[in-house]
Amino acid sequence: MSRIKKTKKSLLQRLIISLFTLLVIITSSFTIYQLYLLTTMKTNKIYYAIGIIIIIDLIFIVRSFIVKSDTKRKKHSLKIYLITSFIFATLIGGAGFIINHMYGAVDNMNKKYVTYSSSLIALKKSEFKQINDISDATIGILSDKKSPDGNIIPKEIIKENDLEDDNTISEYEDYTSMLSDLYSEKIELVFMPSSYATMFSNITQYEKISEETNIIVSKDKKMKKTSTAKSETESLSKSVSEPFTILLMGIDSTEEVLEKNAVANGDTLILITFNPKTINATMMSIPRDSYVPIACFNDKAENKITHAAAYGNDCMINTIEEYFDINIDYYAKINFKGFVKLIDAVGGVTVDVPKKLCTDSSDRTGEICINKGVQTLSGEKALVFARNRKQLGNGDFGRAQHQQEIVQALLEKLKTINSISDFSTILDTISNSMDTNLTTKQILSFYNVAKDIQRNTLISPTSSLINIDKLYLQGDGQMIYDERAKMILWDYVPNKESKKDIIEAMKVNLGLKKHKEIKEFSYSINEPYEKETIGYGPYDTNYKYELLPDFTGDSYESAKSYANKNSINVTFIGNSGYVIKQSEPSGRRLDKINNSVVLTLSTATKSQKEEEEKRENQEKKEKQEEIIINKSKKEEIKEDEEIKNEKEEEQEDNKQEETEKRNDEDDN
Repeated sequence: MSRIKKTKKSLLQRLIISLFTLLVIITSSFTIYQLYLLTTMKTNKIYYAIGIIIIIDLIFIVRSFIVKSDTKRKKHSLKIYLITSFIFATLIGGAGFIINHMYGAVDNMNKKYVTYSSSLIALKKSEFKQINDISDATIGILSDKKSPDGNIIPKEIIKENDLEDDNTISEYEDYTSMLSDLYSEKIELVFMPSSYATMFSNITQYEKISEETNIIVSKDKKMKKTSTAKSETESLSKSVSEPFTILLMGIDSTEEVLEKNAVANGDTLILITFNPKTINATMMSIPRDSYVPIACFNDKAENKITHAAAYGNDCMINTIEEYFDINIDYYAKINFKGFVKLIDAVGGVTVDVPKKLCTDSSDRTGEICINKGVQTLSGEKALVFARNRKQLGNGDFGRAQHQQEIVQALLEKLKTINSISDFSTILDTISNSMDTNLTTKQILSFYNVAKDIQRNTLISPTSSLINIDKLYLQGDGQMIYDERAKMILWDYVPNKESKKDIIEAMKVNLGLKKHKEIKEFSYSINEPYEKETIGYGPYDTNYKYELLPDFTGDSYESAKSYANKNSINVTFIGNSGYVIKQSEPSGRRLDKINNSVVLTLSTATKSQKEEEEKRENQEKKEKQEEIIINKSKKEEIKEDEEIKNEKEEEQEDNKQEETEKRNDEDDN
């Protein structure tokens, strides 16, 4: 009997040893696989780690056989083996899970699927409040059949609710024209991306669009991310050890996770070229109001570049590629929430704030201000520094400088991160709030570039990680009539000479053009050296467009003289008087006008015109005086009512006191 017990005990011990050995092998295999995924980083340390784990596994396997056959010190040997194998399995398994988590975060940066959202909207004053109310109406939809939120999802909503039966579906080439017709009540409803309020609230006429419109129905759809960008296919196989171009996009979005908000305004656009061989970069902030040809418009008409973002990544990337004659290999898109979290994750960034600045918070719940001086900014405050332009004397140029300073400060801060916990937090933040076309292998390959940069830092610890040449797209502001929005908008018209210098600097850095050697260089020891900002100028020529003026109110002679002087083809209705109407809107580009501009003249004489203006001014004055008088009367009535109420309250208090006094006397 005792021999049977010993046999059972021995078998149980062998089974436990085998299970613990199997645990070591499984956890080791899991970690080896995770390490294998990192081999694109091309560092011998990974192969050393894999080799060491395999050797330790072999030691444990051999040791398990020895313990099983060790009859003299079986109990002692078994205890040591189980403890050491459990500790090793725990440590190696934990390391594997950490690598797995970080690899997953990196892999999630390239969103395989994107959630698009489309909404059917109407003006709040419209009779249509619910989906069942819609009948005998004209509904606007984007004509681009590849657009998820402009065409694909809207057609699904139309089919699900039988909207095509009793309504007219009208196709548009762009959202702006559609929205313009909605506001002018030419159509009753339109399909827009669900983020439409953020997209259009920066246009004066649509500042209160969220309050003026009503969402009838919305629908989300998760779709596989595809790309038609010209350089996308080449980028997939490109090595990051070669010179490349990357577009950084800051998205004006209040969403926490970027994949839920695929379309939004390109509030920040930073184009970077990087040469890993020279560790040199060029960096340019593209003004969001830059008036450039939009690649996805059928006629490639000029418009604000920020509006290209409403039609997706491809439209924005193709627009920039065509305008600057350069391939964009990669893009990285981050929303405001992600930017705030990233800055907080690295412990803030240190910059020199030129003056007190105030801007809306990332979730638009209130205003945040930062004071003047060198300081470390938190995420929300760094967003104020990067977005503000209205309070800066140099406007867009100042904002462009600030955005570049933030990028440089962030790079400097990242080189101080050496905690696995901090690094993991940063990866999680970027993973949730960023989207990129970089593959996981390409992202991991940046390790080799980072090593070269780190080596450069060790040689010169006080130097910056990367030598960055700043570029600036010089230009002029113009109030141009927007053919799609059907209103005059402020646009930033780039200077062609500035654009030429910028393109050359980028191509030189990418190795596409030969660098011109500077043979002469002068400086004064009494003045601090400032690195040149390429593209800033000054330039002798500006490239503003010739625009049609507002002729209304001008005399026949004055209008005719101006038209002849500026080669504007005009036709007059009437032979004298003043212009009361013109066939083409003021602010329209002259090169967009194909026919003669018809100017309608009034029959009034100059004295009659002056008398009419005098009468109108008098009427305005009388109305203003009437408003002031009515306001004064209202204030007087309000004051009388307040005095009356006070007297009534006083009388009521006196009555109460007399009643209480009588009650006291009766008690006595």
